[in-house]
Amino acid sequence: MLRKVSSAFLFLFLFASLSLYFSSSGPAYTSTEIRLPSANLIAISNIPECSSSYSSFAIKEDVNYHTRLVASIQDSSGVKSVSVLLPDWEVLLIVSPESTSPLTTSLSGNGFLCLYPNNETSPARFSGFLPSTNQTTFKCGLPKRNRRRLPFFPPILSRSAEKGFPVLSRPSEPMLRWTSLAYESFSTENDVVLFVKGLNHRQGINLPPEELACVFIDETSNNTVRTAVTTSIQEVFRCQHPDLTSFGYGREGNGLNKRIKLSLEIHQQGKSSFTMPSVAYYSPWRKLETERPKSLLCASTMVFDVAKFLREWVMYHSKIGVEKFVIYDNDSDDDLMKVIKELNQEGYNIETVFWIWPKTQEAGFSHATLYAKDSCTWMMYLDVDEFVFAPSWVNSLQPSADDPMLKSLLQKTQRWSNPRPIGQVSIRCNEFGPSNQKTHPLEGVTQGYTCRRKEDNRHKSIVLLDAIDHSLLNAIHHFKLKEKYRTKLVSLEVAVVNHYKYQAWSEFKVKFRRRVSAYVVDWTQGLNPLSKDRAPGLGFEAVEPAGWEHKFCEVRDDRLKLLTQRWFEKETMAGSRKAWKI
Repeated sequence: MLRKVSSAFLFLFLFASLSLYFSSSGPAYTSTEIRLPSANLIAISNIPECSSSYSSFAIKEDVNYHTRLVASIQDSSGVKSVSVLLPDWEVLLIVSPESTSPLTTSLSGNGFLCLYPNNETSPARFSGFLPSTNQTTFKCGLPKRNRRRLPFFPPILSRSAEKGFPVLSRPSEPMLRWTSLAYESFSTENDVVLFVKGLNHRQGINLPPEELACVFIDETSNNTVRTAVTTSIQEVFRCQHPDLTSFGYGREGNGLNKRIKLSLEIHQQGKSSFTMPSVAYYSPWRKLETERPKSLLCASTMVFDVAKFLREWVMYHSKIGVEKFVIYDNDSDDDLMKVIKELNQEGYNIETVFWIWPKTQEAGFSHATLYAKDSCTWMMYLDVDEFVFAPSWVNSLQPSADDPMLKSLLQKTQRWSNPRPIGQVSIRCNEFGPSNQKTHPLEGVTQGYTCRRKEDNRHKSIVLLDAIDHSLLNAIHHFKLKEKYRTKLVSLEVAVVNHYKYQAWSEFKVKFRRRVSAYVVDWTQGLNPLSKDRAPGLGFEAVEPAGWEHKFCEVRDDRLKLLTQRWFEKETMAGSRKAWKI
């Protein structure tokens, strides 16, 4: 009897809660028929990209029912877009090309909102333009109440200045999920490179190419062409170009004026085949009209909110021989583009690639090998808190314009006797600690952080782009090379990377919260606690350990500090300052 009463009470409580939810969701619905969601509860903590302290459970709804409708009025004021649910409850909106023109006059402001089917809203922020399609992107947050109801339906992008908002019909499909998505493509002369999240395992378990096919879909006619996949490594898949005559175009894509979606089809033996959700599109390869002169040495990095560090990093590495910088912007929200514009105006050569995709540093570096191959011979892959230094430079008054220092290092490595040419030079890292700094040092990281750990850890590399293996496999620090090339790991006496890894806590906690690499340990998870990638003594939360400013200080090392003082010190009316300090 008691069990029956409890069950009845639970049902009434659930029904009352749902009634309260619907009654508080905005305007009344025109449809009087409401189907209750299924009773099974899904733990949101089991959904990797949706871990949050806001909610323990989400109600799972039947995706296929369409009986619960909101008022059916025009939503023409909304901007047509595709939505992707990212980590940390962020929603990425990729604006459809036909909706781009009305936006061009509004992108400088923040006059947009994300409007959800239950009339919840959140501010939408313009992010940037996707590299392969030039599509406009926005980001907004998924409202807290929407996080408790599965599936997660997409919003529309609406101008906040408009009088009233469109009331939406419930979408027939939930928004795309970042954990399983084809997200970017790049066409070379000989093949197509597709970037896909959610298929290959980060520990090196990759689906064999013969179980995969690239699928090209003409969105207008729905005509489909499949081509063979040749390599499948990490998030990078290479396949053959499609025969464009099948779409009614010339073999070289002449007259191509329709969008061809690109995705990956999986057909494992004994299982039903399926096609990955995709926001990637195909563009035929085009030969450059004019050949660009190649820089001997370039540097590439992926950044997020590093504007205050960038001038020092660019000016220093330009001084030692880097001719061009290729910066992948991971959706920064600071003054990054302003700083880059100023540096370019001062004569530095910096190109940016908007790379909004989270936790994809390895994929971004693979993309960089393709993107920069026509303009760079060697590429140095480095973070903006890492500075290459050679002990032999200690007494140098200024680098010689005829013999820049990094280029000289590359030339020396080529002279080492070995039948296989060097395709990669790897340099060990020294990790510097907070050095008694409690805030970001105003004169720069090379000036403020002068105390480091005794043992070196990890390495960074300078790679000959022509030597990189066809698969584009990399582990952030180095690439797999073609068989005829080899890697040279230089000694600490020849060169070293000063890695200003453990900075003042106000800076380090930002790195704790957001790391761009998918192939390093996540400090917020209690996995692999003995990994060298972890900060010793640091827990799993961004809580400052006692005495943080004194940690990791085993060796006093001010060699680069003194060197950069000689190279970059400037006298002004207010006294001396570094050249990178405005």
